[in-house]
Amino acid sequence: MKNKRGFTLVELLVVIAIIGILATIVLVSLGGARSKARDSKRMADIRQIAAAMEMYYSDQEQYPLIQTSNGRITSVDGGTGIGTYLDPLPTDPGGGSTTGCNDTKGAAYAAFSNSSDRTQYCIYACLENGRFFAASEKGTKELTSQPSSLSCW
Repeated sequence: MKNKRGFTLVELLVVIAIIGILATIVLVSLGGARSKARDSKRMADIRQIAAAMEMYYSDQEQYPLIQTSNGRITSVDGGTGIGTYLDPLPTDPGGGSTTGCNDTKGAAYAAFSNSSDRTQYCIYACLENGRFFAASEKGTKELTSQPSSLSCW
């Protein structure tokens, strides 16, 4: 009689296959959580920008002028942030997009600004679920369509 020590090749392959299947299931289920986490970060960033805009307005009695290029925020009052309240502006957690809100990665934060009397603004982020999260002097709100003007909604 032989003393059997160790595992056979078939047993090892079965265990490796089971581990591989379990790992695949876990990774697939985490994909949705990552998307929701990026959207939560985008919404928190927009709220943070809105709070900084309101603090700026409280001190200056006007909103800062938001410079944009193709709708994307490039600078605020010529700087990288909103006065001393928020500098630099947050960046998109998904890397943003150069083509707009039509992809699944979300987009860099975009804005509209009233350059004449500086009493209105609209800042928004494209979420990965095809919706938008916007902030203006009226507050914050999740939208089903992309804002197209200062009014946001």
